[in-house]
Amino acid sequence: MKGKASRGNTITYGEYGLVALEPAWVTSAQIEAARIAMTRYIRRGGQVWIKIFPDKPVTQKPAETRMGSGKGAPEYWAAVVKPGRVMFEMNGVDAATAKEAMRLASHKLPLKCKFMMKEAAPAASTEAVEEE
Repeated sequence: MKGKASRGNTITYGEYGLVALEPAWVTSAQIEAARIAMTRYIRRGGQVWIKIFPDKPVTQKPAETRMGSGKGAPEYWAAVVKPGRVMFEMNGVDAATAKEAMRLASHKLPLKCKFMMKEAAPAASTEAVEEE
């Protein structure tokens, strides 16, 4: 999990996002707990997008098992998250509500996160540059 996220590091769907500040494996249960915390707080107002998917199977051998006899069975699924990755996005609510909902969701995740707002598109300069 070296380096920063090169993909998924911009807010694309909503106005607000929850960005990872450190690398971690986020399990499917943690993603679901964060989603529930957010949607409960915003009370069916607005939209929530989950931009990470748990596609890595994590295996474990049963307790008190001798060495050998192959690989363990998949215990859970995890998403590999790098710093800078936008994990959740939200739209349709005001900034204060979104920030509090994302804060509640971040407590369910095993990594440090920050709340981010979508930058306004830079206004095109209307002045023509004259060369002499």
